[in-house]
Amino acid sequence: MHDILLSISDLNVSYGKKAILRGASYDVRRGECLTLLGANGSGKSTSLNAICGFIKPTSGSVKLMGTELAGLDPHRIFAHGVAQVSQARDLFPDLTVEDNLRLGAMRRGSSTAAQSLATTYQRFPRLADRRKQPTRTLSGGEQQMVAIGRALMSDPLLLLLDEPSGGLSPQLCEEIAQIIDILKAEGVTLLMVEQNLNLAFRAADRFIVLRDGQAVDGGDVAAMAGDHEAIVRNIYL
Repeated sequence: MHDILLSISDLNVSYGKKAILRGASYDVRRGECLTLLGANGSGKSTSLNAICGFIKPTSGSVKLMGTELAGLDPHRIFAHGVAQVSQARDLFPDLTVEDNLRLGAMRRGSSTAAQSLATTYQRFPRLADRRKQPTRTLSGGEQQMVAIGRALMSDPLLLLLDEPSGGLSPQLCEEIAQIIDILKAEGVTLLMVEQNLNLAFRAADRFIVLRDGQAVDGGDVAAMAGDHEAIVRNIYL
């Protein structure tokens, strides 16, 4: 279909002899937020790491607009337009906010970095106020903004978010949710892993349930707006 941006087919990933993904298959549509749900160990974060090349699949296909990504090195996948914000955020704590952000624009070259920076500060006004501060002096929520902003500096076709609310207070979770709302309104395509089900269901257009490394269920969030308990039972039972 013309609206499919990423297509994952029969994806298998193992850590040593332990199989984590066992033939997972699903698509991500252009402009949507798709959330991966599942119990711990179901393969959610492994899926993101396999898509962006941090883990090499043992078999299967990861196609971005028809281009095969499976097996490519992470920097080549990044060059194709896939950026990930990991659980660890992977910021450089002693660099300033602005220097961390500028690292995200390296794929695009210095000519577009200034405009990307201006756009990022419009999205995250608080970061503009803190642009000269070392990143380690920021709150957890602000550091998450830097991590998301840095990924967006590359103008990705697909943004992977791994537990964006992890370790954050309810107030900061709401701020992250508002950021995701803005990104969706701008047409950014998002694939998200999120344990906070309130945020997951607020942000997502669709969800996929992973169990034992396979996509076993999924659906349209709006169509199931009053039946989130059924989704939760599907995840954990």
